[in-house]
Amino acid sequence: MQMAEDPLTLGEAARAIGVSQDTLRRWERVGKLRTQRDERNRRLVPAREVRRLRRQPQRHHTGASLSARNRFPGRVISVEADGVMALVEIEAGPFLLTAAVTRDSVEELELREGDLVSATVKATSVMVERGGA
Repeated sequence: MQMAEDPLTLGEAARAIGVSQDTLRRWERVGKLRTQRDERNRRLVPAREVRRLRRQPQRHHTGASLSARNRFPGRVISVEADGVMALVEIEAGPFLLTAAVTRDSVEELELREGDLVSATVKATSVMVERGGA
């Protein structure tokens, strides 16, 4: 069993921090990570370095098989379909979200006013406004 202060292999450190081994190698090259070498010239990462780098905010895990992490449970308050597109308005707590989806999606999901749904937002599609409250 490895003691808490023993250095970790590059793979162990990568798993503990939540990054790839390539990322650790890159961090070492630019001076963000200090490593040691063992007698076989393998990189070892001191436990203190892993603790220091782990101080970065931990991302939350959804446990779901979908990559988007921002989910808002709510209720459908309106569905407006026109041509091939539809607007689905969702009340999620104090927030109103409008999703532009295909008419086919609305029909396949059989979305109706009052249905309980979950709006999932991919972070690359979120815009932030300063002082927008």
